[in-house]
Amino acid sequence: MTLEEKASLCSGLDMFRLKGIPRLGIPSILLSDGPHGLRKPAADPDHLGIGQSIPSTCFPTASAMASSWDRNLVYEIGYALGEECLHEDVAVILGPGANIKRSPLCGRNFEYLSEDPFLTGELAASMIEGIQSTGVGASLKHFAVNNQEYRRMTIDAIVDERTLREIYLAGFEIAVKQSKPRTVMCSYNMVNGEYASENKRLLTEILRKEWGFEGLVMTDWGACNDRVEGLKAGQDLEMPSSFGVNDAKIVRAVKDGTLDETVLDQTVERVLELIYDAVENRLPDYCYEKRTHHVMARQAAAESMVLLKNEGGLLPLKKGVKIAVIGAFAMHPRYQGSGSSQVNPCRLEKAYCELATYTSEIAFARGYDLKSDMPAEELVTEACKIALGAEVAIIFAGLPDSYESEGFDREHIRMPDSHNELIRRVSAVNPSTIVVLANGAPVEMPWIDNVKAVLEGYLGGQAVGGATADILFGMVNPSGKLAETFALQLEDYPSANYFPAGPRTAEYREGIYVGYRYFDRAKKAVLFPFGHGLSYTSFEYSDIELSSSRVKDDEDLKVGVLVKNTGDVAGAEVVQLYVRDVESTIFRPEKELKGFDKVFLQPGEVTRIEFTLDRRSFAYYNVEIADWHVESGAFEILIGSSSADIRVRETVYVESTRPEVPVPDLRATAGTYYNLPSDDLVVDSEAFKAIYGKELPSNLMLEGEPYTINSTLGDVKETFFGRIFFEMVHNTARNTLPEAEDGQIQKIMTGKMLEDLPLRNVLIFSEGKISEQTLEGLLLLINRKPVQGLVRLSKALMLKV
Repeated sequence: MTLEEKASLCSGLDMFRLKGIPRLGIPSILLSDGPHGLRKPAADPDHLGIGQSIPSTCFPTASAMASSWDRNLVYEIGYALGEECLHEDVAVILGPGANIKRSPLCGRNFEYLSEDPFLTGELAASMIEGIQSTGVGASLKHFAVNNQEYRRMTIDAIVDERTLREIYLAGFEIAVKQSKPRTVMCSYNMVNGEYASENKRLLTEILRKEWGFEGLVMTDWGACNDRVEGLKAGQDLEMPSSFGVNDAKIVRAVKDGTLDETVLDQTVERVLELIYDAVENRLPDYCYEKRTHHVMARQAAAESMVLLKNEGGLLPLKKGVKIAVIGAFAMHPRYQGSGSSQVNPCRLEKAYCELATYTSEIAFARGYDLKSDMPAEELVTEACKIALGAEVAIIFAGLPDSYESEGFDREHIRMPDSHNELIRRVSAVNPSTIVVLANGAPVEMPWIDNVKAVLEGYLGGQAVGGATADILFGMVNPSGKLAETFALQLEDYPSANYFPAGPRTAEYREGIYVGYRYFDRAKKAVLFPFGHGLSYTSFEYSDIELSSSRVKDDEDLKVGVLVKNTGDVAGAEVVQLYVRDVESTIFRPEKELKGFDKVFLQPGEVTRIEFTLDRRSFAYYNVEIADWHVESGAFEILIGSSSADIRVRETVYVESTRPEVPVPDLRATAGTYYNLPSDDLVVDSEAFKAIYGKELPSNLMLEGEPYTINSTLGDVKETFFGRIFFEMVHNTARNTLPEAEDGQIQKIMTGKMLEDLPLRNVLIFSEGKISEQTLEGLLLLINRKPVQGLVRLSKALMLKV
């Protein structure tokens, strides 16, 4: 293989294909977006990768799927995704997403699993195992600390080492070690001063050497900053194509000695291994049963729904009851998020039609305009009229497409006024009001005390309409549990003071106190706690037993508990195990999830659930020794139905095998972390610097600072030539968007994404039409060097000719 051929394999052929080398019989293979459905382009991919895709099964998004807490279900969905990839000759599907829900405002939270790294890692591992059991590869993403959309391609995530390990890497670690994904996708952002795509500590020292990852590391689309430095750091594959630009840089670096050719050879070996694995597992005539996958999507949606409230046992409804179905979502379901994960469903169920199969006494009112946030009096009046004549009013509400999407973050967690006002008015005329929510992330519920029942449907995929009807009429007993905390208001979240930050840095000042870890420790009231979810039956916990009352930290502890269905109907319960360090010399959360199991029981049935806890179940990350450490002492084992509903507990004494290890004492300089509970988590710069361990980088953009290739289009449009260039790129992008019903949200998303697009990425997304020389000339013009800029542009034009 020539040097040029080896370099060519280090980047994509186009938007979704890898290069092959026909001379050597090396084929090209196809990758495709996921993670809750196959998004293979229907034709040649457009240059932004957001064109029409082939019809495929749209399963519930990750925010919904995680609420099932069901490893087996997630495995089966992964297997189904793998089958659809085999049918379409797709070698790798891009998912699952294992980023932590640091804030409910992250626009891409619907693609992520949980605020808890243990739950995230376990479910991500199950999906990867399901996908890869078919021979198709999975791509665990986005590695790492990618928790906001605002300036996601340039933002520097400043996070202390302990928080990095315990919160933001732990889920990836579990998934990598358990499921061995074929690929890992590195994120756009910087992590503590280095781009993830060229962060040797993340990609080589931690991912490969510590965790034993043997697969291929690819970039997120356009996440490559410096190709040669990325290669040295462990970045194998740049996606999409750089149209030869970065391939040439690799060749030059080898020739001038700045890149060891053995590093390139190792990368090429991993690329070839991925290609030949794909070839070996190809099944050209593979078919799957679309109806079976739709049935699975309906089951998954039903198991993922969370019954948040059911006052007076209003649910389940009896067949034939007279119902008023209210809300445009009942006819035009919001079933998935917008962006690169958007699936073209092969079928779509409407809740109104599915509810009509359970009762003929049904009426419908639109309630609100999908294109307006403001209440429409005539629509609300109509809704109240049919609600007044019904036994039960069911309102379908939540967040419209324009409220959450890849490419931008939410500004608040409120639902549209049109939805809130509708619920307020309808519940005033019909006391038996049920709200069914469609949203990718938590929302405020100012009307919660006025309605009898709330069913959280999240974004439940193509069969969410039927699944909703099945739950409401008791065909399925709800068993979902929240995988994230619903706070009373946005200001209550621990990240509220520090999200999304920017323009240069995002400081993770709340540290390890993410989600329930904060709310429990601060004793702060919430709307619904982590792990919460009701059932149509009841469960009793008893007889907790430990294998020993005293263990060393290198020994496993067995924990058993009896769970009994004490109700009248069959149902599933998610049994959750938390560990609490009774007295620690370093700040720790009140408790942490370390085990869970979902069990289905008939009325009166009893079963014994068993858990195994290892050293990591009791450990915190000790920055002094750069390793996990257990302090000798008492630990409580807490088992219950949610983080706030602990049913049984027992205490074990864990003896450290490394008692001599020093424990960092930060009380004097970072007392904030010790002083919880408090009304608000406010961490000043000195306290955070003490935790971070070094000076904090500047977050300021200095006046007169020159623009660079990593400046964003939004930054440079403040200049005369930058504004002209921005408009040119923006108009070109908008003209490629589909004129479909969702075209408007695509335009909003594209506009927001272009604002945050670094100039370096224009090279990629122009498909080679704009050269490096042209971009250099443009930068000179933007930096008010017109003569040099025009000379450079003239040379670029001559080179092109």
